[in-house]
Amino acid sequence: MYAPARLLAVAVVAALALTGCSASDLSGDGDKTSAAETRTVTTDYGKVKVPTEPKRVVVLNHALAGYMYDLDVPVTATIPEDADGKGEFSPYWEKEAKADGTTFLPWSVDGFDLEAILALDPDLIVGGGIGFPLFQAEKVYKDLSDIAPTVLVGKKLGDWRAQFSFLADDVFGKPDVYKEHLAAYDKRIDEVKQAIKPPAGPVSYLTYTGDGTAFGLVESVGLPSELKKVGIEPAPVFADGGFKVYGQGGDMFELSTEKVGQTITQPSVFVMGFNADTTDVATLKKNPVYRALPAFKANQAYDLPYWVLRGDYDESMALLDIIEKQFS
Repeated sequence: MYAPARLLAVAVVAALALTGCSASDLSGDGDKTSAAETRTVTTDYGKVKVPTEPKRVVVLNHALAGYMYDLDVPVTATIPEDADGKGEFSPYWEKEAKADGTTFLPWSVDGFDLEAILALDPDLIVGGGIGFPLFQAEKVYKDLSDIAPTVLVGKKLGDWRAQFSFLADDVFGKPDVYKEHLAAYDKRIDEVKQAIKPPAGPVSYLTYTGDGTAFGLVESVGLPSELKKVGIEPAPVFADGGFKVYGQGGDMFELSTEKVGQTITQPSVFVMGFNADTTDVATLKKNPVYRALPAFKANQAYDLPYWVLRGDYDESMALLDIIEKQFS
């Protein structure tokens, strides 16, 4: 899929050069990437000149799309949450996506459909984030950049604050929007911390793929570190266990069933799916290994929806509502 799309993108750029138009000026109405109408964004992959007011943004990570709607940035298309999936809008930005006419691009484990992206004539591509979409975008970054200015949210931007701040401040020039959202979130953190009695700690975290593979969450990043802010103390499972980080995300590690029995001995545990609600506490209890764990025996194993694992701003706010309701 990559080679034909790359050749097609190069052909378009070459044709435009012959007619005196820029690659971002497919309509021939002048240089739409002039200095007065662009800003230069510094990323982990170099400096990128982006339009100050993009009109046709393609987002190559479902988990990043919510920030665009929070920033009132028009999204022409994004990808499904799961590779080879049909695609569903998040309930937290479904209304905005429908108003924008946002569509889903084909996406598979083999990569993005570059021809489909090119056909949309984007004036900005935003990709990266945490995990597989970043890995795939890095592989075809040059191809994407041949189609339109491409900004990748790098691996170092590992939580919603860093991602939202980068996009709001650096990419779209709307720092006040981020500040307003951050203030609202911090206010909710304080409210929830005052309202709840945290579960018995320290707490461990488990997530499951569709084939039943178990992963623990690294306690120093992501979800465990967020819930620590409301007084839910994470157990040092990763720090004490000598595990290796799994894959590209940097926020989880694989656990065999044997390791689960040996490692998840904490008083409480949170359980969630990965990219879908793949399991729950009731299902896991049918397995004697889980049924014997202290948290399960004490009825202190708690379900969380899958989308809290790598939540954006809106999902993180919704998580606080869940925690407040569960533990008030």
